[in-house]
Amino acid sequence: MRKLVYTGFMSLDGVVDSPGGGPGEEHRSGGWVFKDIEFLPEAFALKGEELADTTALMFGRRSYEAFAPIWRDSEDHAAYKELPKFVVSSTLSEEDLADGWGPTAVLRSEEDIVELKKGEGGAIFIHGSAELARRLSDAGLIDQYNLLVFPILLGDGKSLFSRSDKEKQMLSLRESAAYPNGIMKVIYDVTR
Repeated sequence: MRKLVYTGFMSLDGVVDSPGGGPGEEHRSGGWVFKDIEFLPEAFALKGEELADTTALMFGRRSYEAFAPIWRDSEDHAAYKELPKFVVSSTLSEEDLADGWGPTAVLRSEEDIVELKKGEGGAIFIHGSAELARRLSDAGLIDQYNLLVFPILLGDGKSLFSRSDKEKQMLSLRESAAYPNGIMKVIYDVTR
């Protein structure tokens, strides 16, 4: 069974949107990852480490539309170019997919994701896509969380986790590290 991993930058109060600022997700604290925290390469090393485990990428429609035109031509994301990509959307058409960014398929439902996870292959990483991550978390489909938690409280923005009344979900800490700039790396496996 393939593992579904959410990876992202998160404020201490759980906000994951607009870490670099950008269209469609503006709020007064947009761009928080790069504005207020001292950059230390070792604190961001997780992003490079994930490349070895990434065999496919998954996005919600809005994150795909934001990332595709930038990551497709980015030297920093060249390793992702030919990886299979899955976009979860009920509205995106095949004609709307970015040219030249490797094989991309549109998934229409959680059932499609369940079937994808049953298939052959390695880990599928979700970048951005807060709304998709919340839905998949509530449905019990995410297997691991790779988070860089920033020492900032934002209040506004999209939360990684929903506030819906559901059964508790236990996590098992796989790895953690703290950095002098206050960022913490936490990698959790979802306990089933």
